Amino acid sequence: MALEVELKLAIAASDAARLRRHPLLRALTPVRRKLYGIYFDTQEFDLYRRRSAIRLRREGYHWVQTLKLDGGDSTALSRRPEWEARVTGNQPDLEVLPKAARQQLPRDLASRLRPAFITDIRRTIWLLERPEGVVEIALDSGWIRAGEAELPISELELELKSGASGLLIDIALELLDAAPMLPEYRSKALRGYELAGVWRQTPAKANPVVLTDRPPAAEAWRRMLLAGLTQLSRNLPGLLAGSEPEYGHQMRIAIQRMETVLRLGRDIGLARPDRMTELHWLMAELAPARDWDVIVTETLAASRAGLPDGGRLDALITAAEAHRKAAQDRARTAASEPRTTRLLLVMTKDVLAQRYGDAKLSDWASASLDRRLRQFRKLARQYDRLDSAGRHRLRIAAKRLRYAGEAFAPLYGDKATGDYLTRMAKLQDRLGTANDAAVAQALLVELRTQDKTLAHAAGLAEGFMIGATIGQARRLAKLTAATLAARPFWRHDKKK
Repeated sequence: MALEVELKLAIAASDAARLRRHPLLRALTPVRRKLYGIYFDTQEFDLYRRRSAIRLRREGYHWVQTLKLDGGDSTALSRRPEWEARVTGNQPDLEVLPKAARQQLPRDLASRLRPAFITDIRRTIWLLERPEGVVEIALDSGWIRAGEAELPISELELELKSGASGLLIDIALELLDAAPMLPEYRSKALRGYELAGVWRQTPAKANPVVLTDRPPAAEAWRRMLLAGLTQLSRNLPGLLAGSEPEYGHQMRIAIQRMETVLRLGRDIGLARPDRMTELHWLMAELAPARDWDVIVTETLAASRAGLPDGGRLDALITAAEAHRKAAQDRARTAASEPRTTRLLLVMTKDVLAQRYGDAKLSDWASASLDRRLRQFRKLARQYDRLDSAGRHRLRIAAKRLRYAGEAFAPLYGDKATGDYLTRMAKLQDRLGTANDAAVAQALLVELRTQDKTLAHAAGLAEGFMIGATIGQARRLAKLTAATLAARPFWRHDKKK
């Protein structure tokens, strides 16, 4: 068995020639191959459900069978157990696999395998040898085909032959100077399943962090950061495809979680202000798309439906929709910039290796949560005196407490933990709704300032929105008080 460690980056076909001219590659001798592969699965797609793949690839006059098993990775850098063996003919032969590999497959798999999709790839390979290790650099262009459907492929794969995984990141950062590239977590197999209609990309939410082994605080911090980075990376292709605003929203949530983790790291000597600066930049580029999406799909849509003369808002909605599209374009432009790729690659390198230290996880958790609780309580106790800016600060304090609580929740894992975090999430959502209303008012001012003919319609929408939020404000005050009174789950043995 080999452990395949590779980094995959998507590159536009039109930029491939620029990449080939990079001094690093021009100094090496390329090898060109034609790779025709057949991926097999059962009628029920058993391998897909196991996040595994069996591929037959024609290499010259021979067929090579590859079995890849789930490596649990979902960033551009992947580690997967892999077995290869030459076979006779273009049908799978599971008997050539070692017993350890066969034991991880269904017993009757061989008789149920059938072709699922094919890959037809032209590959250019450069072998880069450095004192730190050896890396195979492969530029792929071609197609994935499933029945009559086909998907173009253009990507760079860096596979580690020897050395540490960080070497892949270093080389990718060098090559990024030649042409824009984007981290790509989706394997060819996964995209083949998408083409075949088996898998569908959806907005990715955060996965729980495993802390049951009670690692050192520094290692827990690394895992938390990895979870945020994974969520951010998994939503990038969907944002760039432009099909669903939720991808951008989930990227913003991922950034907020990562910012929380970076702040938590300061307590145990893991401050990274350079990372925070880059995350703030990306957040600033993504945020307007969310703001304009809310005002178009929620604020103005509700106003139009609720007003007797709602049709008078049509010109206002059209103008807001134009701003929404421009903000979405801005978000996609930022996400596709080399600056974003560089940020993701550098942070991936940060989380590769396990971390050790003297700080205890339980001490770090309780101290961090206590500090965020104090910040939240200080503002929550003044709720009746807070203006919209103050409620915005309260929302941020609630969000930081909730995200920190969710990060440390696996340490506690009881019903009280879930109840408390559910309460915090509800409060954060309600405060978010109130903040959306304040942002919408500012955007309405912007619209009528730019076009005086929209002033009346903006006034109608603003009046409807103010009326709708009066009752919400009273309910929000009660919810804030109830949340303030709730006993923190990490302090069950302490006084509130």
